[in-house]
Amino acid sequence: MPPETCNPRFHLSVQLHDPFWSRYQQLVRETVLPYQYEILNDRVPGVEPSGAIRNFRIAAGLETGEFTGMVFQDSDVAKWLEAVGYALKTKRDSELERMADDVIDLVVAAQQPDGYLNTYFTIKEPGKRFTNLMDCHELYCAGHMMEAAVSYYEATGKRKLLDAMCRFADLIADTFGPGEGQIHGYDGHQEIELALVKLYGVTGEKRYLDLARYFLDARGTEPNFFLQEWERRGRKSFWWPWMKEPDLAYHQAHKPVREQDVAVGHAVRAMYMYTAMADVARLTGDETLAKACERLWEDVTRRQMYIIGAVGSTHQGEAFTFDYDLPNETAYAETCASVGLIFFAKRMLDIAARSEYADVIERALYNAVIGSMAQDGKHYCYVNPLEILPRANEENPDRRHVRPTRQAWFGCACCPPNVARLLMSLGDYVYSWHEADRTLYAHLHIGSSVEWDLDGSRVQVALASGLPWRGEASLRVSMSDGPRRFAVAVRIPGWCAGEPNLRVNGKPIAESEVCLKNGYAVIERAFTDGDEVALEFPMEARWVVGHPELRAVSGMAAIERGPLVYCVEEADHGPNLAALSVDLGAPLVEAPYRIAGVDAMALECDAYRRDGAAFQDGALYRPATEESRREHKVRLHAIPYFLWGNRGQGEMRVWLRWR
Repeated sequence: MPPETCNPRFHLSVQLHDPFWSRYQQLVRETVLPYQYEILNDRVPGVEPSGAIRNFRIAAGLETGEFTGMVFQDSDVAKWLEAVGYALKTKRDSELERMADDVIDLVVAAQQPDGYLNTYFTIKEPGKRFTNLMDCHELYCAGHMMEAAVSYYEATGKRKLLDAMCRFADLIADTFGPGEGQIHGYDGHQEIELALVKLYGVTGEKRYLDLARYFLDARGTEPNFFLQEWERRGRKSFWWPWMKEPDLAYHQAHKPVREQDVAVGHAVRAMYMYTAMADVARLTGDETLAKACERLWEDVTRRQMYIIGAVGSTHQGEAFTFDYDLPNETAYAETCASVGLIFFAKRMLDIAARSEYADVIERALYNAVIGSMAQDGKHYCYVNPLEILPRANEENPDRRHVRPTRQAWFGCACCPPNVARLLMSLGDYVYSWHEADRTLYAHLHIGSSVEWDLDGSRVQVALASGLPWRGEASLRVSMSDGPRRFAVAVRIPGWCAGEPNLRVNGKPIAESEVCLKNGYAVIERAFTDGDEVALEFPMEARWVVGHPELRAVSGMAAIERGPLVYCVEEADHGPNLAALSVDLGAPLVEAPYRIAGVDAMALECDAYRRDGAAFQDGALYRPATEESRREHKVRLHAIPYFLWGNRGQGEMRVWLRWR
């Protein structure tokens, strides 16, 4: 693998103009970011105070008081700033920019003279910096602020935060490493590794890339840093009594990263680490690191991923458990983990353009990610359930981590700003340019335009898309001076129900003019101004079943249509959705439906509901007679999963019993 197989970050200028996704970007720009700014400033009544901005004011000496919130509270501010940067990159907004500049002034004012920045250790434990890397997220917070600095600089050209984060990165590079007098360690929550790669990309400072690689190389080696650090702290954990002894697998520090082949531990930590591994593998040509990424990708997506594109099955440690263990009613499926899965998939695409990577991005985006946020932009899921039974979620201690409705905010509020920054950076995921074979890859069918320089000419490709409701897309080429020879590679989605129909300038394309490569239709020609490539992807609603070892869905089926997973709700069927069953031969009928202001496509079919008449005497169990098993026909009404919970509290299910 040659270094920098693909470097899409610096070649392409992308703008979204998509009926479906532009609405989300507008919602984030106009509602989500101002709302989160007010929350970070503790100005939203009825919402648990964040204290995040106040912490920076105290650390800067502008206010007195105690530190508020989680030890990683700084990261909420950083992710908000990063999202603002992406928003300003797509459309300048003077008021949003003013808010961000005020926050950046505060952040820089809180920075210590040597470059150190962390409000928890500045306010609450001065003198103890870098003494509890395993538990206290110092480098995690640093990484998020570095990502914010890169995003804001690229959007505005303003260097204040970027320069501050370079000073901090320099301090970290002096402090950590294999040299004498340095700390031979790494952070408990991976994040700085991928952030340093971004910082390297915008500054060209190779020291940052080398440091990212060092943190990966050192992780899980012997003697184990976390065990040594724990001994130096007198065997005390910041998170006692929840975590009494170091759980190395929880931090993916149980073995060197190149030897890992099964996803274990905290799901978000894992996704961020795998993202950095893929970044470093691409930039350095490290084959062993790339192979490890491939093994881990295989395990995550083929054995440990929910149908909605979520990962992490248990609330104990927000973690992976074991292959095929994907319970529905107790699913953790943290929003941040789905965001991290998308990061990982994009980096794998940058190494090699394979449709399976983009398929996972699409699955997670259209289901888990946007399903985690209500249509008002002010209520969120931390946990993304595949089954809701409100009374159980409220009264069963094993299921209380699943909230039956989206929340206005959280004490640990990592997920809402993570969604905001992903949605505002969505243009970075649609295309990539491979210089070696002069190919523009269209990974996601999202309405947008992309521009880049080719042989001294500015080329633009405008993509129009009907997704998620219609399986159609078109790409129109614009250029100012003469034809240019290059290739356009369009992903054939994994859900495509049959052979796609491809046309160039309205005419069917000859077999000799197109080739299929790793799930992409590749069309190479001398493109001229006005050329159009049009595609139709057969889109049919279908029943989906799980692997035989996926016990939680044995004897059950789910519904998919295009990139969307569907669910059923109590609002349409009354209580006890567990009594419903379906016939997999039943045709699924499309039914236009409006919910929460969204014009959607619902799906209907004949189904069955168990009759409880035989149990009217109050019996808990009965012999399996025809009477006790009696069912009656009902009409099933399924809605896209991302719209669940927008009609009040009630039951919800993705998987249904089949007869």
